[in-house]
Amino acid sequence: MKCLVIIPTYNEKGNIEKLIPEVLSKNDSIDILVVDDHSPDKTFEIVDTISRENPRVNLIHRSGKLGLGSAYVAGFRFAINEGYDYVVQMDADFSHNPNDINRLLNESELNDCVIGSRYISGINVVNWSFIRLFISYMASHYVRIITRLPVKDPTGGFKSINVNALKEINLDTILSDGYSFQIELTYRMWLKKCRIKEIPIVFTERREGKSKLSKKIVREAIFMVWKLKFLAILKKI
Repeated sequence: MKCLVIIPTYNEKGNIEKLIPEVLSKNDSIDILVVDDHSPDKTFEIVDTISRENPRVNLIHRSGKLGLGSAYVAGFRFAINEGYDYVVQMDADFSHNPNDINRLLNESELNDCVIGSRYISGINVVNWSFIRLFISYMASHYVRIITRLPVKDPTGGFKSINVNALKEINLDTILSDGYSFQIELTYRMWLKKCRIKEIPIVFTERREGKSKLSKKIVREAIFMVWKLKFLAILKKI
């Protein structure tokens, strides 16, 4: 098994240097790809230094803030071209626990997409305000009602994905730039009859830095769900 952990970054200087060794320590078959959108805090310089000393660490340094969706697409293309068997998506801020990576990968042997779910066994979120938790939880219901996607946490970003399943998706037609990318990817995989499983995780608010969530990203997600639904009806995705 050859796995690539893809970590998009934008101003994650305070986290990435600590996260990389933790991730690598979980499994000798894991490599890391950091996709950095030219962070003003120069996160990319830290990763570049580490990558020069450790061949298991790779960096894509992009020209500017191009969005989460395109960052993951760049990572997927890298994984396909380099012959990886699995990719793991995770945040750079320790909201996703590196200790859960092997749990995701263990389930990946029998599934095409394994989601680390905040809502599959109750609500497992630590240090969020009630308002933020309410919005996130209701957003999951909103997505499920419109798309009929049988997933409790469709906006979750901690996933293990079989690269062969990724090859079935036309990455050139991905529409989402923000957090709606997580919805779109899972929805497209479901439409392709991929085997999707959720396992419970505990999601913890970031250790350092600021959340990238904005009103623009929320608006994109609200309208993107309807766009994806209509495209699916027209069999365009």
